[in-house]
Amino acid sequence: MPEQSKILETDILISGGGVAGLTAAAAFGSAGFTTICVDPTPPVTEEGASGADMRSTAFLHPSRGVLEASGLWARLAPHAAPLQIMRIIDAGGEEHEARLTRDFDAADLSDEPFGWNFPNWLLRREMVAHLAEIPQVDFRPGVATTGLVTRESGAEVTLSDGSHVRARLVVAADGRNSFVREAAGIGVKTVRYGQKALAFSVTHPIPHGNVSTEIHRSGGPFTLVPLPDRDGSPSSAIVWMERAAEAERLAALPVEEFEAAMMERSTGILGPLKLVTRRAVWPMMTQIADRFSAQRVALIAEAAHVIPPIGAQGLNMSLADLTFLLKLAEEDPAHLGEAKMLDAYHRRRWPEVKAREIGIDLLNRASMVEARPLRDLRAGVLGALYSLKPVRKTLMRAGLGVR
Repeated sequence: MPEQSKILETDILISGGGVAGLTAAAAFGSAGFTTICVDPTPPVTEEGASGADMRSTAFLHPSRGVLEASGLWARLAPHAAPLQIMRIIDAGGEEHEARLTRDFDAADLSDEPFGWNFPNWLLRREMVAHLAEIPQVDFRPGVATTGLVTRESGAEVTLSDGSHVRARLVVAADGRNSFVREAAGIGVKTVRYGQKALAFSVTHPIPHGNVSTEIHRSGGPFTLVPLPDRDGSPSSAIVWMERAAEAERLAALPVEEFEAAMMERSTGILGPLKLVTRRAVWPMMTQIADRFSAQRVALIAEAAHVIPPIGAQGLNMSLADLTFLLKLAEEDPAHLGEAKMLDAYHRRRWPEVKAREIGIDLLNRASMVEARPLRDLRAGVLGALYSLKPVRKTLMRAGLGVR
């Protein structure tokens, strides 16, 4: 071990500088905890730069609290595209056209929208800038976690720049292949769908009207999520899920052919779609860790759980992890990272995540069906559930994660 004087002391070491990790650093730092956040890859904060994250994130209403408390919401709000209506379209008939449309309106629950959508590269830009203003946070891009030793008294972490850190709590926000999770000896259960998603942004002649639309046919949903106008034109982020081979074929199409395919798959709901960013492709899976905690370690976000991008659930589940972990830390800061706190975190979050994972898995499998009778059944179930107002409200509240 290095000399005692060379060991950095901190309350919290966050491994991972994606959107969840950066939010966690802002939240814990703003709450007064000394925080070091590391990530092996410096964040890409410009849309046109190599490696920019083409996905978007919809922060659902319950997630705003942690963003406000951490000071992030004031920076993000000017860039937000509100999501007032969640629209589901079934286009599973003979033709690529809407045969059933159902709207879930946030006005049925409150005077606030369901949530707000942002490009991921922009979130990273604003979050990194905000971390620089929080004295308690030391953000170290380009630095990886390379070693972890835990004891009842604390955790000792080795970093790729040669630093050694002693932390009371290590937060694993380092993704689906989490180094910290593996080092802590926590296993995972993974389900692969043979499915991939394309993520990109478009402009279109018809305004989206703050409506987020999921179009179901086969292979997975085609989802259009509102973005702020782009150079004076209405704009949306798209996540297009298909069987893996079909997704790769679409990703390789010339732009003109790809735009024609988009127009057909979207049922023309917003008019001709013009591709304005590159197309990113990533595999679909469901994954959940066997536990969300170990000695001096808490897993959040994709280190703990991975689900397909349906219903804007992924990052909002991650922020629910963070919200409860932060609550436990603030309630008893003297015992930060101790077994009682981390056991409480696991007992609360694991069952909630597991239940939501099962629901998203079922929805994804339903969206992938190709046989016409099964597509007809899917449309019938959607129509029946929507027609019952109490059920409709229950589904909306469940989608928001509201108890």
